[in-house]
Amino acid sequence: MLSAAALGLAGYGLWSAASAAIDLLGPRALEISADLTTLLLGLVLMLAAALVRVRMPGGLALALGALLGLQALALHASAHLHGEVQVVPQLGRAAFAVLLIALAWLGGRHE
Repeated sequence: MLSAAALGLAGYGLWSAASAAIDLLGPRALEISADLTTLLLGLVLMLAAALVRVRMPGGLALALGALLGLQALALHASAHLHGEVQVVPQLGRAAFAVLLIALAWLGGRHE
């Protein structure tokens, strides 16, 4: 479970960082500060994935903080790009984040 959680967290972080980098280099859809923050949080999430995998104290908290920040930025992006917050994609992102945190927490428990 812990490996699946770490891979999921790393993949989510990589996807977030890559999409922010593409938006920074390509046609502008969001503010530079929003893209830079998304890029930074994606990198933090990739670091947190490694810390979660080795059961470093605080790694799960770091991953949770990065996921919450990315969720907030996704709400911001949805409001800017679509003129409204689309609920279903946001609930999907939130459910995926909860699944990853649950897998990491259950996988990191000592028996």
